[in-house]
Amino acid sequence: MNLYPFNLFNMTTKKYIKDDLTIIWKPDVCMHSAICFRGLPGVFNPKVRPWIEPNAASKDDIINQIKKCPSGALGYELSKKDNMENSVENTRITVSDKGPYLVKGRFVFVNIDGKEEIKEGNIALCRCGASGNKPFCDGSHKKTNAFD
Repeated sequence: MNLYPFNLFNMTTKKYIKDDLTIIWKPDVCMHSAICFRGLPGVFNPKVRPWIEPNAASKDDIINQIKKCPSGALGYELSKKDNMENSVENTRITVSDKGPYLVKGRFVFVNIDGKEEIKEGNIALCRCGASGNKPFCDGSHKKTNAFD
């Protein structure tokens, strides 16, 4: 029996390109925290389509904002030359107050079927049990008051 309603390896992925920067958005893991919108509303605007406009800010500003995404729904890729210049951070797991486990870094993610995927960046794992997108947080804890 599969406890997860989606395949971790075949999630929807959308890409938006600006020069040597590719912005990656995985809507299936987005917890709709709106941190991206509040930080760079010219780039991340859910009221327009496409909702990501990569030419509305500098590459560095976009990368810095993407790194603040708590769920890991937003990510980025740089050209191979730039990737080699970036250092990899240590993996860090933070228990958020009244929210998910926030995992940041480079790590191996093993799904329920034992399949492994190397992840780099941020993911938010459900801690309350209410997510409809387990093991990822979808923000359901806000609606259910799971931590009150």
